Amino acid sequence: MLLTISTTHSPATDLGYLLHKNPARVQAFELSFGKAHVFYPQASEERCTAALLLDVDPIGLVRGRGSMSTDYVNDRPYVASSFLSVAIARVFGSALGGRCRDRPELVGKPLPLVARIAALPCRSGDDVRELFEPLGYEVGLEPADNASGNYRDVTLTGRKPLAELLTHLYVLIPVLDGRKHYWVGDAEVDKLIARGEGWLEDHPRRDLIVRRYLKQRGNLASDALARLADDEDAGSPDGDDRPGAEAFVSLADARLAAVARALKESNAARVIDLGCGEGRLVEQLLADPQFQEIVAVDASVRALETASRRLRLDRMPERQRRRVKLLQGTMTYRDRRMQGFDAVAVVEALEHLDPERLATFERVLFEFARPETVVVTTPNREYNVKYPDIPADGLRHKDHRFEWTRAEFAAWADAVASAHGYSVAFEPVGEVDEALGAPTQMGVFRRCA
Repeated sequence: MLLTISTTHSPATDLGYLLHKNPARVQAFELSFGKAHVFYPQASEERCTAALLLDVDPIGLVRGRGSMSTDYVNDRPYVASSFLSVAIARVFGSALGGRCRDRPELVGKPLPLVARIAALPCRSGDDVRELFEPLGYEVGLEPADNASGNYRDVTLTGRKPLAELLTHLYVLIPVLDGRKHYWVGDAEVDKLIARGEGWLEDHPRRDLIVRRYLKQRGNLASDALARLADDEDAGSPDGDDRPGAEAFVSLADARLAAVARALKESNAARVIDLGCGEGRLVEQLLADPQFQEIVAVDASVRALETASRRLRLDRMPERQRRRVKLLQGTMTYRDRRMQGFDAVAVVEALEHLDPERLATFERVLFEFARPETVVVTTPNREYNVKYPDIPADGLRHKDHRFEWTRAEFAAWADAVASAHGYSVAFEPVGEVDEALGAPTQMGVFRRCA
């Protein structure tokens, strides 16, 4: 299983900095299903090529499952598949996340890139073209050596930031293969939404990508499409809205429901969603007339624009529109606009702060804004072992600066509450594992009289 990435950017060896892999060294990485090797067939100022070679252990894949000897003979060790996507995340995780300490100016810069994927499963060349050409790639196709017509060696040529190319490969290789090797649950929806930000929403084959990435699980695909679509009337791709179908609640939906319930139980009328992102919580709160004023705050102008589109502010009736306000602001600067509110929600935003900024955040929110109620949710790091593509000690999102265990979150929350005159209660959100807890942990702070 082979992926190569080449560039003629000058100097081309900057590719090594972006990938965090020295061109002068051959490196090997142990994976649960085999071993990944990184090396550079070319490394000159004019042209540099990095190769990711994945050696999948076919015996290890089926050992202990009561399989027959014939199960050892299959295409998994040779064709580009979800194994390659997991290897990209594990071996090139920093590059995939858009991080480069030594050459930060290159992270968002479009570079001349050529990616070659050996033995990519596809029924026809059109299957590949319709996925990659809308993203701006020139697609080259050749029959794979010693393979049937269902496999092709694919060349993708384009001018892209490296992180963008890796993201497209990470998502679309399993889409073409259609045989993910690990369990697909609601966490995969969150992952797809995160990795698809900025390109999947408008892709002409969006629905096909979503369905195949989620292994045709209709309930998961319905949730993902509803979150991606600007049209809130987007229907189920596989008919899972039929009468009698079992209701499905993703982790993201469970989290928002828990936060909305906590805010409602606080009797808050004026609420801030701090770090609002795409505005999903605001959308939910607008459905409840108890919330008379809802302010969405985010540091990202792009996030606020996305929230505005999601909420359809330009088409919202004037009476409803007066209940909503979008503000650009941060969690670590005192802002008079945030004073005087009944409640503040901080949903999956705390972990995006650098740890040394937490003390400032605490003062901004609990000392200066000082609402009656604060609802905070954050990932439970202990639960990460249930996600197969997160490495040991890895984090769930490329922009997370830290993630807390349940004990660490409780210690932080208790200290903040004690220092600023609040009480705090904790609640798990999502499916609870007896040993690991829930994937999301929520703290509800209430100001003492």
